[in-house]
Amino acid sequence: MSAAFGVSVLSAVLPLISIELFIVALMLNKPETSWWQLALVVASGQILGKLLYYFVGRGTVGLPKFLHREKKPSGRWARRLDGFRSACHDRPVWTTGVLLTSSFVSLPPFVAVSVVAGVARVPLRLFIATGLAGRFVRFSLVASVPGVLGAWWF
Repeated sequence: MSAAFGVSVLSAVLPLISIELFIVALMLNKPETSWWQLALVVASGQILGKLLYYFVGRGTVGLPKFLHREKKPSGRWARRLDGFRSACHDRPVWTTGVLLTSSFVSLPPFVAVSVVAGVARVPLRLFIATGLAGRFVRFSLVASVPGVLGAWWF
């Protein structure tokens, strides 16, 4: 399980690594693995990794100099950002829905939503709770597929 946690954190930081393929391969090689425990471990690792993006969006974690913008957004982009921040705070149910949908379906991509949630100053507890819930359900389904298909086909 510790390898699954490490791979999940790494896949959260580097989106080119597919945690879904890792889960399926692990469940095929070790079918005795508890799907819900694996889903909980992987979801926790994913949220830990996505917190890096959240804190970058929030401005808590600094970026390397070559990724810095020379100036703050102004004009239309600044107004859109302010409007989005106020929409997140004025409509907590909408914000929760977007976070849950993104963490479960990955549309919009959860990595982008993680940054935007930080920029919009979404409460950390809300980000963690919705992200963990959505990711747990997603990875529970992914982890149970090999067993379900194996029982169905064989």
